Amino acid sequence: MMKQEELFLTVLSDHKGILYKVARAYCPDPGHRKDLIQEITLQLWRSFDKYHGKFKYSTWIYKVALNVAISYYRKISKEQERVFSISDSILNFPTDESEDIYQEDIRLLYRFIEGLKPIDKAIMLLYLEEKSHQEMAKIIGISPSNVSTKLHRIKTYLKEQFSQHTA
Repeated sequence: MMKQEELFLTVLSDHKGILYKVARAYCPDPGHRKDLIQEITLQLWRSFDKYHGKFKYSTWIYKVALNVAISYYRKISKEQERVFSISDSILNFPTDESEDIYQEDIRLLYRFIEGLKPIDKAIMLLYLEEKSHQEMAKIIGISPSNVSTKLHRIKTYLKEQFSQHTA
């Protein structure tokens, strides 16, 4: 039989992609991303003995990770309001013309997702993971109809952002 620590490490290893996706969406800065992943991991460990198996591990991990990320995002946002920084777009230098356009679209999508409200960001991440509206509702703690409404608005917003960027 597996010890608690071994089971936790196995679950974490099997679902580490969730942590990276959530951290990427909430923290564009790599240093903050690493801190957020550590904070999520710590909170998962602290609550691991309370996991009751009612939901899949991935659902539980998303729920914890998104809650931690939203709190972390709010904390970092308040700190950054007090700090002057030069926009990344000002410092971006032209890249090789042969760069894959698909990769540019993915970068744009993540940039647009970064601009969403914390809950909308969570919904979009779960949508990209092909979670059902029911599962998204369980993870985030809102009704499935609220998920549908928010998702429709988010998609409309993202389409507008893409069309403005390509115009």
